[in-house]
Amino acid sequence: MTPHRFAALCAAVALALVPAPAPATAAPPFVACPAPPPGSPVPRPSPPPVASHGTGGPVVGGEALDTAGLAVPRDATPPPAVTAKSWVVGDLDPGALLGACGPHEYGAPASVQKLLLAATLLPKLDPAQVVEVTQDDLNFEPGSSAVGLLLGGKYPVGTLWLGLFLNSGNDAANVLARLGGGTAGVPGTIDAMNAEAHRLGAYDTHAVTPSGLDGPGQLTSAYDLALIGRVCFNRDDFRRYDSTQRAQIPPQPPKDPRGYQIQNDDMLLYQYPGALGGKTGFTDVARHTFVGAALLAWGFAQPPDAHVGRLVDPGELDRAGPSRRPAAARPRAAATTRLHPAGVWTPTATVAGVALAMAASMLLLTVLRGRSRRRGEP
Repeated sequence: MTPHRFAALCAAVALALVPAPAPATAAPPFVACPAPPPGSPVPRPSPPPVASHGTGGPVVGGEALDTAGLAVPRDATPPPAVTAKSWVVGDLDPGALLGACGPHEYGAPASVQKLLLAATLLPKLDPAQVVEVTQDDLNFEPGSSAVGLLLGGKYPVGTLWLGLFLNSGNDAANVLARLGGGTAGVPGTIDAMNAEAHRLGAYDTHAVTPSGLDGPGQLTSAYDLALIGRVCFNRDDFRRYDSTQRAQIPPQPPKDPRGYQIQNDDMLLYQYPGALGGKTGFTDVARHTFVGAALLAWGFAQPPDAHVGRLVDPGELDRAGPSRRPAAARPRAAATTRLHPAGVWTPTATVAGVALAMAASMLLLTVLRGRSRRRGEP
């Protein structure tokens, strides 16, 4: 199914192809995001130096997105209370944002980082190419998620993508990053990931690891995950890999003479009618994170002309020049009483999630910083 087909389906359910909203003349009053009673606070990653993104100019996606609180259209129904502390809901093809909560607030990505890896390398790697696993590929945090690749094993790139998306394999991420970086290896892929993030307008994002395992200065935002997820779900190969429920890892004799089956750990595929795929994540810093595509009810219940901003197109900000910058690039004081342009910022208002309503058959949900804790999945 092509992106154009998605746009047609979107129109069929009255999510109109709306133009970008005009810049707001004044910041809206701060409104807290709807949420259940607070749980234990989680640490907030330190943002990179402001100079790395630039300063001044309009906020990426629209001035209404320059808030740590809630931004919804005037006539929108109230969004549900969710444990995610940051989210956006938007339409895939036109990129209209239907609502947001702290869209440009910084947070750690965990394994939704793998979507940026996919956006960077899916266009470059041959799925039929066979790669041999090295010891360096298997050097990652003990106890974190892996698909179970064997040292010296030989696997097609297409199998590695399945291991990356279904089981969030950090071993698969390392192999793909090494291969995609060419002679520069994994560092070359990290550089390419950051270049891709910039091209997409994801100025809040800085990649340090290809898998999403925590690293110093590794950051993203709800808005950026929406941009990255949008690019991924517009690819046929990504949707095919990501929506696969079960896959077979080929045998590697003599260590593994039979191979084994893996299953997709995105529960939305099994529990939510109309779900089309997604990506889960967890680290101690990020907590639970999620990106998924489905027919999510709240976004499609809004008026057809409802919007608070938009998703910028790939390359748009580079063409616009240095005048367009993200809200998160603006200096933020450390004091908890600092007035945000749309209200009071507190250090507990950390990025927790994103919901990106895409087209009629597709909605992207990304979640950062859920409150519950478990080990394993980055």
